[in-house]
Amino acid sequence: MTASPTCPRCGGHLAPPGLWSSDWQCDRDGAVQPLHIHAPADQRALDHVAALARVPLWVPRPLLFGWVISGVGYAGDERGGARATVLSCSGPSPVGGPADLALVAEEPGVGLGARLGGVADSAPNLPGGPAEMKVHAAHHPTALWAIEGADDRVTYIGEARGIWLWVVLRPASAYVLLIDSLKLHDLRDGVFASLDLVFGAASPMLVGLQGPCRDAP
Repeated sequence: MTASPTCPRCGGHLAPPGLWSSDWQCDRDGAVQPLHIHAPADQRALDHVAALARVPLWVPRPLLFGWVISGVGYAGDERGGARATVLSCSGPSPVGGPADLALVAEEPGVGLGARLGGVADSAPNLPGGPAEMKVHAAHHPTALWAIEGADDRVTYIGEARGIWLWVVLRPASAYVLLIDSLKLHDLRDGVFASLDLVFGAASPMLVGLQGPCRDAP
């Protein structure tokens, strides 16, 4: 069994390309990139997404202490490649209890970052004013701005390698994880062996994005 692709903006059912259209079609959002989620994740899934990705596939390097990779996904297909990627990590929050971190890289208009953060506008602009947080992405300091989204999480947006970067943490109190400037590595750079990646149970944030299961071809 494998999960059917869904709309990255609303989670709706998609009609695959056919005689009259070469695009995946959502009844609500029209032509979209199909979203595929692997939760939990494993090395094979990471390799697959990294090979398809036309945008970064970000992972914290090193992983936070006690944390595991808990999901990976992409929006796109074999024909056009992945135009958005998402990787989630899960572990203990510094303020107590479990927490989840999701990192999204996407081309403008895909809508995955906004959906994951519960942001109403699928293609927002960067907020004005000074940045609230920063990370280091591929060895470059990257500013992040908080953006209003779902109440049970905190969502930041920025730009890295010329592509939108979304950082979503749940619960909202887990924002303290960013205070020490998280270091992100692009898995397309091909140094898996040196990262000592640890995999664990599926992130509830990514499980919530999965479509219904169908028989694998």
